[in-house]
Amino acid sequence: MERRDEELILQHLSHDQELRTLYEEHQTLKRRLEEYRHKIYLTNEEELEEKRIQKLKLASKDRMMEILHRYQQEAH
Repeated sequence: MERRDEELILQHLSHDQELRTLYEEHQTLKRRLEEYRHKIYLTNEEELEEKRIQKLKLASKDRMMEILHRYQQEAH
């Protein structure tokens, strides 16, 4: 996620519960992925879980970008 996008998200967290929930979920998934990336070896189950987390993280990012786009449209 680009720095500018993250700054915009942070601006709207206080008044948008859905955005706040998605952002917190995204951050949690990001931390979980980092745990897997620090491992030297992943079991088959861990590899599957890593891929599942990546998909969830991407889905949360996509939804946050949709919300940001809506805010940008309202601003214009």
